[in-house]
Formats: sequence, C-alpha cells, structure tokens
Amino acid sequence: MTLEQVIFILVSFLTLGTGIVVVTNRNLFHAALAMMASFLGVAGLYILLDAGFLAAAQLLVYIGAISILIIFAIMLTRRMMQAREASFNSQSGLGLFTAVATFALLAAVIGQFWWGVDAFNGRPDVPDTVLQNTVSSLGKAFVSPEAYVVPFIVASVLLLAALIGAIYVAWPTVHAEDEA
Repeated sequence: MTLEQVIFILVSFLTLGTGIVVVTNRNLFHAALAMMASFLGVAGLYILLDAGFLAAAQLLVYIGAISILIIFAIMLTRRMMQAREASFNSQSGLGLFTAVATFALLAAVIGQFWWGVDAFNGRPDVPDTVLQNTVSSLGKAFVSPEAYVVPFIVASVLLLAALIGAIYVAWPTVHAEDEA
C-alpha cells in the first residue's frame, strides 16, 4: 500500500466521519464545525485527484464563505456569546494529534518539492494533453445545453427559493397588541 493510498483512506474517513457528525449532532455549532471539516476532506479528495482548481474552489467558496456565514448566523442567533462555559479545554489530545498529523503532511509535501524526496511514488504520470484546457472545458460544460446547464439552472432556482423562504421566516410578524 502506497502513501497516497493511506492518505486517501484517512481523508475518506475524515470526510465520512465528519459528515455523519453533521447529521447526528444535536449541537448546531458543533455540527457546523464538523461540516467545515467535511468540506476540508472533500477538498483533500480533490487534491488527491489532481483537481487543483476544484480544491481551491472548495476551500474558498464552501469553507471560506458558506461555512463561515453559517457559523456567524448561528453565533448571532443563538446568543452563544453569553454562555458560561468552563475556561479549560478538554480536547488537548485531539489538538495534539491534529497538529502532529498536519506537521507530518506539510513535511512530506515540502520534502517532495524542495529536496526531491518522493513520498508519493505510487502515482502514474499523466500526459500533458489530458490536463490542457481543463478549466476552460469545465466552464464550457457548465453553459453547454448538452452538459450541465439544466442542473445549474435548477440549482439556482432552488437557492432562490431557499433565500425567499429564509426571508419569509425571518420577517418580523406584527401582532394585534403591537398596533394598538
């Protein structure tokens, strides 16, 4: 088993495990943090598939924008800033493991690019003709009638309906006592 296969298995377990935590956790803030970790796992899978553009888009759009927006909305609506919690952290072991694993991954990547240590040696070479114009062909596929234009429009209508529903739910109601 190569190092790349081991990393794939670990990233897959991270993605699936945090996805399960998202749907089973009753604490909304912890579920949102698990969702961010799940999005990070998906970005890791994109990196393993040599889809750097999709990985960057995953990091910027989903983790950098949508997840942070969800966490801000939770913090502003749930009055979490007033909660009285313990001043110590009981997850120091998990933090240490995460720090060591991140350091090991960064050391392997830096070693591969700067010193020529090939930690990812089980991967076949991809010809340059396969990787040419991948971003432009993806963009053309999004607007082509034969490819993804219908799912793209359906997703935009669904997001518009969700936005209208969120505005309707958040709109303040006027009671009869308030008018008098």
